[in-house]
Amino acid sequence: MAVRKIVKIDAQLCNGCGNCVTPCAEGAIEMVDGRAQVIKEELCDGAGFCLGVCPTGALSIVEREAQPFSKKSVHARQKERPQEFIIQTCFHCGNSEKDAILFPCRKGGESLWACIKCFPQLIHG
Repeated sequence: MAVRKIVKIDAQLCNGCGNCVTPCAEGAIEMVDGRAQVIKEELCDGAGFCLGVCPTGALSIVEREAQPFSKKSVHARQKERPQEFIIQTCFHCGNSEKDAILFPCRKGGESLWACIKCFPQLIHG
């Protein structure tokens, strides 16, 4: 075990929306009994792309003792993981992730997605 950064999910705050599953490219987060859960510590790289899309603030990054991150486990998980996901759209222009790269963002206390095409305009006004 190593001390490293890893995602922590507060089950009391999780509303079961599943928004955090899609941005986790490693497949570490899965819905279990209607709540998000880190299914294997070695899949979580601690990058935190899932944090920005949580509408309730149930996700955080903590530094603690955990299984080391394993690229080998991630590759195995990606092969077994179903390719089903919720198509997200840019809150500003409506582009889907099929049309442009999307980033999780927060605006007015809401967790949203913004596309790369709108990002400069959103940043600079």
